[in-house]
Order: sequence, then structure tokens, then C-alpha cells
Amino acid sequence: VQLVESGGGSVQAGGSLTLSCKASSGYSFKNYCMAWLRQAPGKDLEAVAYLGADGSRNYADSVKGRFTISPDNNSNTLYLQMNSLKPEDTGGYYCGFGPYGWESNCQNLRSSAFAGWGQGTQVTVSS
Repeated sequence: VQLVESGGGSVQAGGSLTLSCKASSGYSFKNYCMAWLRQAPGKDLEAVAYLGADGSRNYADSVKGRFTISPDNNSNTLYLQMNSLKPEDTGGYYCGFGPYGWESNCQNLRSSAFAGWGQGTQVTVSS
């Protein structure tokens, strides 16, 4: 499975961006947890949004109420709508899938459990 992230850019604080994660054809979000992860400069990779195969959604406290993860199963695309962006949201953003069959309680997976991300997409938020 190949995942390709896009949609990043440079915005001012308070702005919005929508990130996309396109999965290779034939792949389905069924049977997997999906997540958006980010790596801020000098920090470890952290998962910020999770989507379970059961449709459940969870978010890191730092983005709760501002970010929304959503799938388009017809096009095998995962989105991350980011509103009210802050400078601390700056970083490389990646999407990944969890272990096969782990379909819910995705927030219990460590960030390192997610795999498959591509080159990522850079988000820069200026104050």
C-alpha cells in the first residue's frame, strides 16, 4: 500500500488547510485504524487524529475541536481539515495505517505502530 500526502502550505495563525492522503488503488480503509501524524521541528512523531474502521474518531488534546479527520471511501482518500491553525501546528504531516485487524480504539496505538506514510506534506503556520 502506498499513501501519498498533499495539501500542505504556509498560512498565518488562525487560517485553515485541508490535507489529503491518497491510498493506492485496491486498498480499503476497512480493517485498519488510520491516523494523521505530525513531526514538529526537533520533536518526535506524534499522532494527532485517528479514524477507526468502525468510524470512530479521536484526536490529540492539542488539536481537539480544531482538526477533523474524514474518509472518502470511494476515492480511497483520507482528509484532515485543520482550522484555527497555530504556530505550534507547524511540522511535516503524514498519514499511516495501523496493524491489520485493529479497527477501533486507535488512540491506544503508539505512533510507531502506524506505517505506510509517504513523503509527507509540510505545514507552516506563522504568527
